[in-house]
Amino acid sequence: MIDFSILTNHWDMYLEGFGNTLKASLLALIGSFVLGTIFAIFRISPIRPLNWIGAAFVEFVRNIPLILVVFLFFVGLPSIGIRLNPFLAGTMGLTVYTAAFIAETIRAGIQAVPKGQTEAARSSGLTYLQTMRYVILPQAIKVVIPPMGNQFINLVKNSSVLGVIAGLDLMYFGDLIAADTFVTFDVYIFVGLFYLILTLPLSSFVSYLERRLARGR
Repeated sequence: MIDFSILTNHWDMYLEGFGNTLKASLLALIGSFVLGTIFAIFRISPIRPLNWIGAAFVEFVRNIPLILVVFLFFVGLPSIGIRLNPFLAGTMGLTVYTAAFIAETIRAGIQAVPKGQTEAARSSGLTYLQTMRYVILPQAIKVVIPPMGNQFINLVKNSSVLGVIAGLDLMYFGDLIAADTFVTFDVYIFVGLFYLILTLPLSSFVSYLERRLARGR
């Protein structure tokens, strides 16, 4: 039987970890979407140096473990005199890591838009950036909502990496409670339930958007 006294006796710690996980996830979600969109545009840019930068970022970040990206901010930056608290370092690492995957998702969406849309926009006098902003990206985002929603769900789960660097998230407080009570299974069952509180509504919302867009098409 699960010992619910662990939850009630350490409710404040679970709640603080839940709040910090939610905060880190929201900040990383917004940041990774913006950064991923920028690098997606770089990836398909006719300006060759921007194309190289976008490709280098995506290929480098996607092919190394998330924990190394986090350590780059948590350990690497202090070596050059830039010190970040664990929460901020972890959130920034999570943002950069997720942005690489979102960039590829949005790039695929942009490439799914017929090329005639770009040619028509450019011939009407819009610049490349205006074409992307007003014509291509709005259509591309609709196409990639389901896969991008999955990336955001992964982001929430990946936020547990903050626990490795004492980032005050759910996993960090779960480790503290386990060390205090000498109980592991029950403690992490409750941690998992708190993650489900975050991911299940997000998953349902993504499914709802997917069905609505399918009806619209």
